[in-house]
Amino acid sequence: MGLLALAEVERGARARLPAPIWDFIAGGSGEERTLAANLTQFGHYALRPRVLVDVSVCDPSVTLLGSPLRTPIGVAPMAYHRLVDPEGETATARAAGRTGTLLVAGIFASRSLEEIAAAATGPLWLQLYWLRRREVLAGLVERAEAAGYLALVLTVDAPRVGRRLRDLRNGFAVPSGVRAVNLDPELMAASHRGGAGASGIEDHAREQFDPALTWSDLAWLRARTRLPLVLKGILTAEDARLAAEHGADAVVVSNHGGRQLDGALTSLAALPEVVDALPPDFPVLFDGGVRTGTDIAVALALGARAVLVGRPVLWGLAVGGEDGAAEVLDLLGTELTHAMALLGRPRLQDLDRGALGAAAFAPPLTSRRPTGTTGGRTGLQR
Repeated sequence: MGLLALAEVERGARARLPAPIWDFIAGGSGEERTLAANLTQFGHYALRPRVLVDVSVCDPSVTLLGSPLRTPIGVAPMAYHRLVDPEGETATARAAGRTGTLLVAGIFASRSLEEIAAAATGPLWLQLYWLRRREVLAGLVERAEAAGYLALVLTVDAPRVGRRLRDLRNGFAVPSGVRAVNLDPELMAASHRGGAGASGIEDHAREQFDPALTWSDLAWLRARTRLPLVLKGILTAEDARLAAEHGADAVVVSNHGGRQLDGALTSLAALPEVVDALPPDFPVLFDGGVRTGTDIAVALALGARAVLVGRPVLWGLAVGGEDGAAEVLDLLGTELTHAMALLGRPRLQDLDRGALGAAAFAPPLTSRRPTGTTGGRTGLQR
């Protein structure tokens, strides 16, 4: 594609995709205030470049839960990649492998866990929603372990699906030719039933997601797997500390791409609070509104170990299949390395809050103080 900026591939994807599918991918909940704010929050920070630093070699590599990555970038869990490309998640897996990035496959993937694993050459994690039928979750965990997935990502901010007005206006339903093939058709039937003023996605979640899930239930999942457990959807220090206390190995600071509670904190605004609540060696990932390598640098400076990228990967897949998704991921990695060089911070560990200054309306920046006995940090998060 000769990609220079993600806005170009976004325009191309929008032109190619049917309007209801575009709205399903692009839309948020309610008035989409949080969706918009996820993007604009990055402008609340100015960068503080250092000069006369040897940046002849910049190293963006990182190790995440034991897996080495060429860049601190992963593909966020998203459903139904075959909505935008016939190969779906297998094309995404090949693109992630080519670019040295992590792939988090979604529970509602449109290719089987085993097909995705066979196509992957890089680290794979599996995302789960907590379904009412726990035996289904247990079966997915067993399959993931057998196929070589390296971690489980439990989405914890969706006791029900947010009111996504675009889907309701479109009467959106998953087309019959695209299925969540890792789950029984009977369990997924509601997602294929739309209609005027109704959303198959919302109806399915209401029918199948367990809204009674609490922290104590995590012990059930923890007892059924040896894999690291990552909790996605953390936006507060209180929940960050509870995640660590209940056996999580990492968290993802995320507001679900603005698709759940409209008016919720942006992921970037929440990031420092979550980072400061956890021990320094506890991995915090970030998800929400990343569109440039500079955005990634800001999230890393605020304490994220890595970032997850969602919609832009689907744009690339829609425009150019595997090559398009790979080009999106390559561009973000290239832009991050460029930003590191111009910031005078050639290693990821050099990206700290000293790299940031306050732009208009930015929240105050604080320095980290030594960790106390409870593992907390001071300061101000997908």
